[in-house]
Formats: sequence, C-alpha cells, structure tokens
Amino acid sequence: MRKLFRGAQVIDPSQNLDSQMDILVEDGYVGWIGKGKPFHEGDVQEVDLHGLTLFPGLIDVHVHFREPGQEHKETIYTGGLAAVSGGFSQVIAMANTSPTVDSVDVLSSVMKKGKASPVRFNSVGAVTLGLKGRELAPMEAMAASGAVAFSDDGLTVADPSVMMKAFEKAASLGLPISVHCEDPLLWGDRTINRGAISERLSLQGVDATAEEAIIQRDILFAAKTGANVHVQHVSTALGVDIIRKAKADGIKVSAEVTPHHLLLTDDDVLTKGTNGKMSPPLRTKKDTLALQEALTDGTIDVIATDHAPHSDDEKAKSMMEAPNGIVGLETCLSLILSELVGKGKLGLSRMVQAMSCTPAALFGLPGGSLRPGSVADMTAVDMESSWVVDPAHFLSKAKNTPFAGMSLKGRGVMTVISGEIVFTSKK
Repeated sequence: MRKLFRGAQVIDPSQNLDSQMDILVEDGYVGWIGKGKPFHEGDVQEVDLHGLTLFPGLIDVHVHFREPGQEHKETIYTGGLAAVSGGFSQVIAMANTSPTVDSVDVLSSVMKKGKASPVRFNSVGAVTLGLKGRELAPMEAMAASGAVAFSDDGLTVADPSVMMKAFEKAASLGLPISVHCEDPLLWGDRTINRGAISERLSLQGVDATAEEAIIQRDILFAAKTGANVHVQHVSTALGVDIIRKAKADGIKVSAEVTPHHLLLTDDDVLTKGTNGKMSPPLRTKKDTLALQEALTDGTIDVIATDHAPHSDDEKAKSMMEAPNGIVGLETCLSLILSELVGKGKLGLSRMVQAMSCTPAALFGLPGGSLRPGSVADMTAVDMESSWVVDPAHFLSKAKNTPFAGMSLKGRGVMTVISGEIVFTSKK
C-alpha cells in the first residue's frame, strides 16, 4: 500500500529543504515530495504528521551491540529497539564482539541476525584478526560479503607497518577505515583525562597526546595510500586542528564526535562516577568548545553515539575496574536538539546533515535523503516535547548513562524504514 506522510516540516539538507510538505511512499521508496496531491487517490494510507518535523532517517555510524558473546549487555535485536526508539533508522556495528567480526563466517552471522533487528543494520569488518593488531583480517572477502568499513574500534592498531598495509588494502577496496586513536603505550591502564580531576581522585590520567599522535599517524597513512580515514570519537582541541589542516590539504579524512564529548567534561566524573568513564576520556571545557565549533563549521562531519552498553554490575566496580563506555542511542537526538540546537549553538539543518546525509555519503549507505527514488527512511520529531531521562524506560538492555535525570526538549516520535513505521510514540 502507498503511504502519504502529510503535513510535517521537512528538513532535508540534501535538497536544501526546510518547508511543510507531504511525502508519498511507494514500495519502500520516496515516490513524490511536495504540496497538494498530484496523483490519483487510489489505495493510499495517510499518516498525519502536522506539528512534527521530519528528517531523512538518522544514521549512527558507531554502535556496539555486543552480539555475539556478550548478550547479557545487548543483542542485535535489543540494540535495534534502542536505535529506532531514539530516532535512528540505520546503524553500523563495530567488530569487537566474541568472536570478533574478523571473518566472512562471523560477518555473515551478524548480518543475518541484523535482518531480524528493528533497525537497518550494517557491520564493519575487523582490521586485524582477533583485534590483536598483528595480522590483517580477510578485508577483501569481508568487503565482498557486505562489510561497509573496517575498524578495530576499542583498540588501536599499534604496529604502524600493519596499519599501513591495512590502509593500502582499504584504498584498493574503496572502503573507509574507522580508527580508534589512542596510543596503547601512552594510554596504559589509565582511566580518565590527565589533569586536575585525575590528580584530585589520585588516578593516573591519560594525556591527550595519546589520541592526537595516532590521529596524526593515521592521517599520514591515508595521505600516503589514498585511503579514506574516518577518525572516531575525536575528543581534543588539537585533534580537531590536525583534522582541519588535513582537510585543507585535500586528504581524505572525516571525523565523528559523540554527544558526551560535546557536552561533558572531566569535571563531570566527580558526579557521574563510572558513567563518566569512557574511551577516549572526557576532556576539558576548552576541548568541548573546540568540538562544538568544529561540528558547526564542518571540520567534524558526523555525530555518532559510540553506544557502549554494560551491565549495572560491571559499572558498579571501581573506576579502575569498570569498563569504558555509556549507552547513547536513546538520548543522542534529544541531547543535540536540547543542548546545541535549542541553545543556538548548532543549526537544525547542520544537525540533520551530520546525523543522516553525511553518514550515508561517507559509508555508501542507503538513505540520507528524501529525494524521489531514495529509500523511505525517515525520522519524525516533536520539537516541543519535554521529557526527563529515565534509564528504567530504555529499550536497551543497559542503563549506563551519565544523563539520567536530565530534562530535555525535543524527541523522536516516529521512525520509518522503507516506508514502514517501525517505532512510534505519536498519539
């Protein structure tokens, strides 16, 4: 059946659109977008979106769904529920599962499970076997089996000779490498950013240089090989400067930033405890301001969650023992709307570009546009909806968020994939 989504304020940077419009969906694709009804009525189901704002479906290029191997934290299905309830129509899952997504067999298994997930599911393939950083995974075979990129996220490939070979292979395949930039020799067993807070807590902090050195290294490798490098969860002001210069030099580099690195600092560790522990760590106010500016001016291309679910018991451990990471799929959109867009720090169209259009373009994904002929993935938002973050209501298995109790304004109320409404809280 054809569907007519009526009356929403459509924001689509791919068409430079910001106007109240109707969208006709036929066979899972956008058939027409405009005003009025220049088609025969026929068999059309109408969906009233008056009072709502509609974007191309949001895309998160960095999630951890923990399956296979750690299903007590999350599964591909429950992660998909969290995604669509947060307004995301599509995700890219990382490879640091158990077993690692470092073979065609494991990749095929997760992709098969992804077909039953509520969200449009994609996966990277690992750069190295077992994420051990010593021997390249079968990148060509995984690319042929559907991997949309390569990443050892969670770890850095420390050996430069191995990483150079990975960039050479990625360049030949035309796929990006998403890089986790933290020099393991400089990181060690450190937990939070090195500075006044780490000293106050008597913790051995990690210097920002650990991140910046690998950003610079991997950009040099990308320049040498012609590969596309995607810098994950950039967190420092100098890291931004390195990326900005590389772009000016014509190097194929893109970058993402998380809501927590945009909005929180290492001061928040004092009140958030282990829910303020992540990799890379929360930095200083100077860094968050630099990240916000870089997102606004396009130096940082993408907003990604780095959705990293852990059990309550794991996060209840000491700062040294607790795992890194927080969940983000169910708070990301509202955080950006409330704290950046709503406060005049980021334009709404720029947000949609960073959360839909650009992710689709960088990783060769469907979606990112509502042009006729595009896949009908859409996110409807109530810009006036006020709510308080309560992890007890999360659809993710995990509840580890530093934003519990925070009052936010703006929320996804409908997620559409291939023209089908997969989530709605619209009354």
